[in-house]
Amino acid sequence: MKTRILDTTVRDGSYAVDFKFSCHDIQDIISRLVKLNVEYIEIGHGMGLNASSPDHGIQLFSDVEYMDSAKRVSGKSKLGVFCIPGIARLSDLSVAKEHGMSFVRIGVPVEEFESAKEYISFSKKIGLEVMVNFMKSYASTPEAFANATASAYEQGADCVYLVDSAGCMLPEDIDEFYKAVKQKNPDIRLGFHGHNNMGMAVANSLRCVELGFNFVDCSFQGLGRSIGNTPLEMFVMALMKRYGENSVNMDLPRLLEYGYSILKSIISDRDLYNPLDLICGYTGFHSSFLRDIYRCCCETEVDPLRLIMAYSKISKVNMDYGQLKMAAKDLPRDEVDDHPYNFRKFFSNQF
Repeated sequence: MKTRILDTTVRDGSYAVDFKFSCHDIQDIISRLVKLNVEYIEIGHGMGLNASSPDHGIQLFSDVEYMDSAKRVSGKSKLGVFCIPGIARLSDLSVAKEHGMSFVRIGVPVEEFESAKEYISFSKKIGLEVMVNFMKSYASTPEAFANATASAYEQGADCVYLVDSAGCMLPEDIDEFYKAVKQKNPDIRLGFHGHNNMGMAVANSLRCVELGFNFVDCSFQGLGRSIGNTPLEMFVMALMKRYGENSVNMDLPRLLEYGYSILKSIISDRDLYNPLDLICGYTGFHSSFLRDIYRCCCETEVDPLRLIMAYSKISKVNMDYGQLKMAAKDLPRDEVDDHPYNFRKFFSNQF
């Protein structure tokens, strides 16, 4: 599978916290993404470099403070920033490069592509990987999008993004935009940024993988502007269901735990997807059996998510508590290296 995941929990997710992520929050999020082997991670203000202002929302720390904090925990993952011409200055791109950023995403509407050219050229000159995000792509025609995409590619963009920032697209719409671009130039690399306003973000993102898009954006728990983005957890589960558990180099139980536990400590007024509910969907495990899982975990101190995965391979229809205990014996005791897994909290809304 050639599609890479680009995580935008920090950047697009900043809208959900009124741009008030602390540097500690960002390090907490990024360090977990690094452990999950996410290669591309976007950080900063929702509207990009130099956007912190009364007009666009004042962030808690400066761009440089966020970049430096993120860089300290980024490991081998690539960090990048967002940039809107007219808000960001060329000098902001230089600062981003100096503080360890590897890529930039330049956001412009299709009809305003001319304003991006200088930013593309300058970013390439200073050694940044350049992606152009055509904001509100859905409002354009596939032909106009393809023409702008070809121009961005000729200008030096490494990848061009189809952006469904209203969450209004369907998989067949993705097909039309893809065909128009590839007819114009089959070598153009494409990315997709989807929102979930109609509940189609995962389906649209999965369609992009089928078509061979190079990047798909996700975020922990779908955190993002408005109703949110493609949830990283759901997208990875869909990929694993379709292409096999080894198709994505991630520990699924840890992914489900990380997004929930991190955001639970940051956001108090947002309902989050319970990892138990997510794993039930992935494994085909019926929620009526969760009481038995809870009891068994209390007795054996194993990870309930791994136990559900193990038992669902034995039966998806009936619960045999003896077999459940046998499955638990083959699992390690629940001790995660950096975040002890308190499974009780995930059962709190089940009974």
